[in-house]
Amino acid sequence: MKEFAHIGEMIAHLATMAAAETLALHHGLKKCAVAIEKTAKSEIGTYQGEVGSFAAWDQLADSTQADRVAKGFTPNDPLKRTGELGETISHKLDAFDAVIGSTSDIMVYQELGTDRIPPRAVLGPAAIRNKELILRTLGQAAAEGLLYGSSTTLTKLE
Repeated sequence: MKEFAHIGEMIAHLATMAAAETLALHHGLKKCAVAIEKTAKSEIGTYQGEVGSFAAWDQLADSTQADRVAKGFTPNDPLKRTGELGETISHKLDAFDAVIGSTSDIMVYQELGTDRIPPRAVLGPAAIRNKELILRTLGQAAAEGLLYGSSTTLTKLE
């Protein structure tokens, strides 16, 4: 148990702990955002099964496959032609917020579907697939921040 000579020393220690907690959570959140982004990018081009409330991807229509071949692409790699769509996926961080998304309208159409194409969700399933990592990482980050300044620490976050 930490002892303080006066109230000012305790206040300074609490302020340091609060800053350490914020920093640890931010680092943990970044690790989670990077993992979700990487997972989302890796799912493009491969049929995905059902994940949570997200349906399995339907097979590409014969007409779509024929169009892909006519344009010089492989016939049956969903969402992947040039690799450009995957490159539009990125993440942004604030102190306690992470946004993983795409700058492409095409990703919106694929994620939600349209009246002509079935949904082929990428971003939502990527978050679900990283659920265990998210829980473990943010739990460790919270504990690291709370334990800052004590003699006990957890494994450092990357």
